[in-house]
Amino acid sequence: MFLKLDAAQILATSERLRDRIRERFPTANLVRVADELILVTKSHAARSLQIQQPSYWPRLVGIVALGLAVTFLVVAVQSVHPEVGDRWKLADVIQAIESSLGAMVFLGAAVVSIWSLDVRGKRRRCLTALHEMRAMAHIVDMHQLTKDPERVLHRGKDTKSSPERTFDREQLARYLDYCSEMLSLMGKVAALYVQGFPDAVALSAVDDIEDLTGSLSRKIWQKIVILEQAMVAQPTAAAARDDTSTDAVDKEIR
Repeated sequence: MFLKLDAAQILATSERLRDRIRERFPTANLVRVADELILVTKSHAARSLQIQQPSYWPRLVGIVALGLAVTFLVVAVQSVHPEVGDRWKLADVIQAIESSLGAMVFLGAAVVSIWSLDVRGKRRRCLTALHEMRAMAHIVDMHQLTKDPERVLHRGKDTKSSPERTFDREQLARYLDYCSEMLSLMGKVAALYVQGFPDAVALSAVDDIEDLTGSLSRKIWQKIVILEQAMVAQPTAAAARDDTSTDAVDKEIR
């Protein structure tokens, strides 16, 4: 059933995307970014799998500390009447509990802290990995930053610092589409961390990554839409010119 992300499928999709970019743009730096995305996907798939695995030593230490706390309480209460034949009074028991309450609170806080060590460690590793994904998303955005559709549709005069215009409309649309796909894959890699680690802080960080990649992808698709509209408008304009020429010829014949 399709209820969880498969890291192997994400990796296969990343490799296929890298091959498509290399075949169409063999000299573009985007190929190197795609290679890095594959390495990152492999690394993060292994990291997310480790984070999902339960850690037993903090739980074991916490259970031992909890057992010591219970033992300490029993010994404190027992010390009120060390002799077996003594009668127990409620006031004496309460007094013994009150005298050991401070130590119990300290031991309880220690137990909670030990049990949270595992979660805090996993959260730290998760946030570090997500920071890498955030940086990589901005790198992809930098690669498409100067790919302006207007420079392809309306060729003006370049300046000394103008970026090179080496793509036609079809190539530019394909390049932008590849950038959008890479951003989408980054969001999927980030989501691997929380499907087996339901931590609120990590989930919020993953949502931030998906919001970032989604917003960058929408910006790219605005450029793609401009190119597609221009491709549709050009045949229409050419057909209109042909119709005008045909009408002029008909008038001359008449």
